[in-house]
Parts: sequence; structure tokens; C-alpha cells
Amino acid sequence: MDKIRKNDEVIVLAGKDKGKRGVVTQRVGTDYVVVEGINVAKKAVRPNPMTGSTGGIVDKLMPIHVSNVALFNAATGKADRAAVKVVDGKKARVYKSNGEVVKV
Repeated sequence: MDKIRKNDEVIVLAGKDKGKRGVVTQRVGTDYVVVEGINVAKKAVRPNPMTGSTGGIVDKLMPIHVSNVALFNAATGKADRAAVKVVDGKKARVYKSNGEVVKV
């Protein structure tokens, strides 16, 4: 069970965007996530007359390693780790600090 999933609010722990918060938009493999507004790179794009797209420099969201982000716990206002526990007969993610179930 993945501890960080799509649509989770996370906070960045390391890197140039340390301390920023964002929502996970997609998972890239098992070890990387793409977070909106985090780890944005400039990319030069060539024009393509077949599709009608113009060239130029565009912003591209790059993946960030899962170890560099942590779930944001709204109750405490801080980064928190997740654990997997059985709640009502089903596996659920819970915050380590206060034991509340992670809401998606």
C-alpha cells in the first residue's frame, strides 16, 4: 500500500522548494511523484506546424522523489508520516502522530 497517493496534500522536506505545500497530481513509477507547483523546470520546445503548436520556453512539472515529501497533517499543521493499520476490517492509512485516518 502506497503511503503517498494521488490527491494527497504534501509538504516538501528537501530541495529547492523546501517548505512548500502542494497536491500530488500523479505517481511516476513507485518512487516518484509529481506535485503541482513544485519542482518546475524551464523547457525549450520547438514549434510543430503539424499540430499548430508554437515554440518557446514552457514550464514543466518534474517528478520529485517520495523520500523528499511528507504528508501534510491539517490537524497539527506539520509534516507527518503515515502508517498502515486495520480499521473496521480494512487497511487504512493513519497519521503516526495522532492516529487519525488520512482523508483523501
